[in-house]
Amino acid sequence: MRNALACGARYAPNAKPRHVRYIGVVSPPSNDDWSTRHSVRATARRTAALVNALTAEPVPDPAAIAGLLLDHGESGPLELTADDVVGMRAAALRLREVFAAGHVDEAAGVLNRLLREGTGPLRLSSHDGRSPWHPHLDSDDEAPWGEWLLASSCMALTVLLWEGQRPPGGLCSSPSCGDVFLTVGSGPERRYCSRRCATRERVAAHRRAKAGAGSRTP
Repeated sequence: MRNALACGARYAPNAKPRHVRYIGVVSPPSNDDWSTRHSVRATARRTAALVNALTAEPVPDPAAIAGLLLDHGESGPLELTADDVVGMRAAALRLREVFAAGHVDEAAGVLNRLLREGTGPLRLSSHDGRSPWHPHLDSDDEAPWGEWLLASSCMALTVLLWEGQRPPGGLCSSPSCGDVFLTVGSGPERRYCSRRCATRERVAAHRRAKAGAGSRTP
């Protein structure tokens, strides 16, 4: 199921090649390549990256968000406006609630609410033949960016919760971070978004313990 379900990709209309990185799709890519770039896990990774970027302060500029989308497999060139980023930021703040859920039941409840309030009926799209057929939950191929982000992210996070029967992600426990991260695969419960945060907090805890022991020494 994971590799078979590709989540709502977005294509820039009337894209004109300007640089090799920004060349738009002229003919449909191979199904294997396209499905890899837009798989459930790839879409979920894009969601986490966008939630972290869009909920940061100050709000990133449209060019930075466009670059992030390109880095995560969207076709270009992409010309986002400040209003697009405002809509995407609103969606990201709502999606952050899924990552903040501490239990699978809570995460499922948040996703059910977002699916009910922010997405449309399931539909199939090939973007006028520019991609393989794949599912969408937004209202239209030209839906606003915020709607697209919420819908495609909900679909990916829902599948991850379904497969793992646990929250699809979490919030970094480091007080100086707070980024979201995905919980995929097996293993112990994850508390930090990266090794850097885990190491920093481990070192800080060691220093606190050492300082406490020193203060108790007669």
